[in-house]
Amino acid sequence: MKDIYPTNHWIKTHGDMVLDLVRIYLGAGLILKGLYFMRHYDYLLDLLDTLGSTWFAPANLIHYVVLAHICGGLCLMVGLFTRSAAVLQLPILVGALFYIHVPQLLTSVEARQSAEFEGLVLFLLALFSVYGAGRLSVDYACSKKEHPDLFETNPVTPRPV
Repeated sequence: MKDIYPTNHWIKTHGDMVLDLVRIYLGAGLILKGLYFMRHYDYLLDLLDTLGSTWFAPANLIHYVVLAHICGGLCLMVGLFTRSAAVLQLPILVGALFYIHVPQLLTSVEARQSAEFEGLVLFLLALFSVYGAGRLSVDYACSKKEHPDLFETNPVTPRPV
């Protein structure tokens, strides 16, 4: 029980590191989902058939979904172009949630659980599209090299004249 207080204090003082770990985990999950869709494109095609799209839309959407999940997930994992990678994922998740899962909510429990997971991923992507990357990212390292004065721990304050 004594060990929980230092852990709680560390989490409170290093909240951005916790968000970085969530970002890395989310990126890995998106990569795995993209690889799953690439391997099982017929499953993704069946999901897109429920939309009743035209003949060229499913092929374009499959390529966009797979590419965005794999490349965007990789960018989220390493923290490179984090906001852009998260924003590019948002239309996919909004489409999956509102056009595929919401119409099936009343039919089965499995569809409801999928919708809840999609909603969570959508929320996390929206969070990272606003928040961006933290200290454990390539974005942070590049911005620290470009503008080192923004990252000083004890900035010099000018004295009043």
